Amino acid sequence: MSEKHYDAIVLGSGPGGEGAAMKLAKSGRSVAMIERYSEVGGGCTHWGTIPSKALRHNVRRLMEYNSSVLFRDAGDPRQQSFPTMLAHAAQVVDQQVGLRSRFYLRNEVPIFEGKARFIDAHTIEVIADNDEAFTLSADYFLLATGSRPYRPADVDFSHSRICDSDQILELDRTPRNIIIYGAGVIGSEYASIFRGLGVKVDLINTRERMLAFLDDEISDAISYHLREHGVLIRHREEYASIDATDDGVTLSLQSGKHIHGDLLLWANGRTGNTDDMGLETLGIQPNGRGQLEVNSDFQTSQPHIYAVGDVIGYPSLASAAYDQGRFAATHIVEGDCNYRLAHDVPTGIYTIPEISSVGRTEQELTDARVPYEVGHAFFKDLARAQISGQTVGMLKLLFHVETLELLGIHCFGDQAAEIVHIGQAIMAQPAPGNSLRYFMNTTFNYPTMAEGYRVAALNGYNRVK
Repeated sequence: MSEKHYDAIVLGSGPGGEGAAMKLAKSGRSVAMIERYSEVGGGCTHWGTIPSKALRHNVRRLMEYNSSVLFRDAGDPRQQSFPTMLAHAAQVVDQQVGLRSRFYLRNEVPIFEGKARFIDAHTIEVIADNDEAFTLSADYFLLATGSRPYRPADVDFSHSRICDSDQILELDRTPRNIIIYGAGVIGSEYASIFRGLGVKVDLINTRERMLAFLDDEISDAISYHLREHGVLIRHREEYASIDATDDGVTLSLQSGKHIHGDLLLWANGRTGNTDDMGLETLGIQPNGRGQLEVNSDFQTSQPHIYAVGDVIGYPSLASAAYDQGRFAATHIVEGDCNYRLAHDVPTGIYTIPEISSVGRTEQELTDARVPYEVGHAFFKDLARAQISGQTVGMLKLLFHVETLELLGIHCFGDQAAEIVHIGQAIMAQPAPGNSLRYFMNTTFNYPTMAEGYRVAALNGYNRVK
């Protein structure tokens, strides 16, 4: 294939790459997409957000059925295997791939399958799976190559009893008990999923508390409810060795404990996909976790090479990556971009129950000496939660004592990732729009979960007046 030149080439078809490619194409630029795998969507669609959240949704439905008094009158509790749940999740992945493939077709963006490596500052070589190679050139490049699970050299991921969060999606059996090493977002979500299937779970946390970036009250809540469901959480533990046989796996901890299981899921960190791309010869040096440093316009040390998404680190969210891709593409097209990620990016964690937060935590406000107060709405008191049977959880509002400005919103429970956006919209308003009074004076549909905002606002206001 002879070399072809484009205005821009995007490497990686996950959310960041897709956002950039669509913006460039709709701006009249010639753009090509390089995707290492046979289908578009990136890690978000194939190994991360979509399959794990689809798994979690199906498991939660099974848990609802088995815990419902109504359905118990109709029959015995049901069980489903992990592979069965995976098969249903695969249907969602296929739908997402079909949808996203049509985006590229409709916008006339060619997709080249293969691994890309820079030959020089404006030329890449693409090597396909059949080892055929061809070159492409462009004025601009955007790296959206994502990340993969971090793999320590002394852990044998080729063994059938050890897997990372990508390999777990190929599991062909339901383990009787699983050891999950790492109690971050991924580890916590899979702890919920496997425990919901009735699997015994040992969750190993290397830190003092779970999900320490969350508000303390929310972190305490998810720890409590995971334990209540039967997850055994071990804090402040580090592995010493991992020994796997045909019969099982043993995790030896530095504290002297030995944990035995059918399977070990390694969920401790991720690495940016920047290896063997020829970046170093261009003066672009990834850090120890394979991540790239960029400026506020997402430019690397080579101004015509941009990077977005997981490969640049925080916040490592699919939603943020898509926006980053659009903003970087805008800078390519216009030479400037006045758009920036929202200061308060919401976080959604799809444990059971789920968690979502936006804004500052109590710890942060206390450290900053900001006078704040708290308003709570507990789901057990909301009519809609009582109707649905999802009474575990709460909505928590943090607001300034004097101005009533909303400073943080933290939600724990069913639909938390949806509920938080109502508060996010008000927090984004300039003064005096961002105020607790909005929720106190707004009529909500009844019964709804959104009504929790009025309940929490009145609860908090009564503390200061």
